[in-house]
Amino acid sequence: MKLVLFDCDGTLVDSGGFIQDCMVATFAEAGFIPPELSETQSVIGLSLDLAIARLLGREPDAEIAALTDRYKSHFVAMRAAPGFCERLYDGIADLISVLSARTDLLLGIVTGKSRRGVKAIIETHGFGNAFCTVRTADDCPSKPHPAMVLECCGEAGVDPGDAMVVGDAIYDMQMARAAKAAGIGVSWGYGAPDDLVANGAGTILGVPADLLAYLDE
Repeated sequence: MKLVLFDCDGTLVDSGGFIQDCMVATFAEAGFIPPELSETQSVIGLSLDLAIARLLGREPDAEIAALTDRYKSHFVAMRAAPGFCERLYDGIADLISVLSARTDLLLGIVTGKSRRGVKAIIETHGFGNAFCTVRTADDCPSKPHPAMVLECCGEAGVDPGDAMVVGDAIYDMQMARAAKAAGIGVSWGYGAPDDLVANGAGTILGVPADLLAYLDE
């Protein structure tokens, strides 16, 4: 049995623009110069407090915690706007449908999002019970710490050597390597393929369907 663990932002859903809007609102409200989109994209995958701290070039502290809370407030308000949707990347819905029907695979999610954010995506896109295990920023230390992978493997009853992390960020690949799982990079997210390879990706997927061929090799 193999366990395929998907990152969320930049891998399943194209949420970079939404995350940027939340960062800009949070920073501007606090009197900080908002980050550029490329800067925000570079920290997607980290837990929110670490992402904000890194954008400000400092370690997490009480002010970072307050900014994190304000970000969450902006996030909830923007998510409640009519017509809001974190769009799946093309081909992801079909990929999850095919993989979840296989008897030789289990699927999971490992993400810096909150549990509430993951729950909303699963419900919005009709994933149902496709994912048997989920670890979020509410459950574990931030990537690249291996806890998310190791806990998912423990819950699923799969050895880390039989697990793979599919993600778009160097933190995903570093986490996979630390857990002794395989790292699979994706080209459609926010990280550069060369950086993913340098940080442990064994292969780079051009489109979601490429994962099917990889699994069958």
